[in-house]
Amino acid sequence: MAASFDGDPGRSGAPAAVEELEPGGASGAPRVTLDDVLAEPAAEAAAPAEAAAPLPALGAQPLGVAMRTARVAAVAGRQARIVVRGAAGEVEALVAPEVDPDVIADAHARGDAVLVELCEGELPLIVGALTTQRPKALHLKAATITLEGEQELLLRSGRGAVRIREDGDIEVVGSRISAASRGLFRIVGRLLRLN
Repeated sequence: MAASFDGDPGRSGAPAAVEELEPGGASGAPRVTLDDVLAEPAAEAAAPAEAAAPLPALGAQPLGVAMRTARVAAVAGRQARIVVRGAAGEVEALVAPEVDPDVIADAHARGDAVLVELCEGELPLIVGALTTQRPKALHLKAATITLEGEQELLLRSGRGAVRIREDGDIEVVGSRISAASRGLFRIVGRLLRLN
C-alpha cells in the first residue's frame, strides 16, 4: 500500500519526514512516496549494466616507461646494439649498471632475448637476460659454486653416477673409473676392501 501525503508541507500538521521527502513543496515538483524511496536501491541494483555511462575513450598516451624484449645484435662492454621486438632495424642501447655485461654477452652467444627498459629521450637500457629455451649445454662460471641437497645429491650421466647421501655414504658407479693425481694420492679409511 502506497502512503502518499497530499497535504501542504508548510502546514503545521505535516510530519517533518514528509517535508524532507517533498523537496519541491508547493512549487509543483513531483511528490515522492515512501514506496518510491524504499524501491530506489532495488531499482538501481536491477538496472542493466548497459545503462551505466560508457567510459571515455582514451587518447594517445605518452610512452613513459615500458618494458620490451629484444635480441642482442652486438655487445661491447656496456654498449650494445639490439633489435627490439616490433621495431625495424638495430638500436643503440646501454647495459644497466647493476647488470654484469658478461651476462648479456652470454645471452648474445646463446641467442637468448634480453629485457629492455624504454624511456622517452633516453637510450634503451638492458636490465636482464631471458632464458627462452632449455640449454643444450650449461656453462657455470663463478668464484664459488655450491650444490647442496638436504637428503641426497645425485650427479648422473648415462651409466655413470655419483651419489652423496646425508648420512655420509658416497657411491661412485661407472663402467670404468680412473683416478689420477699430479701429487700425493692418499686413500685413508678404517677398512679398505678390494673386490
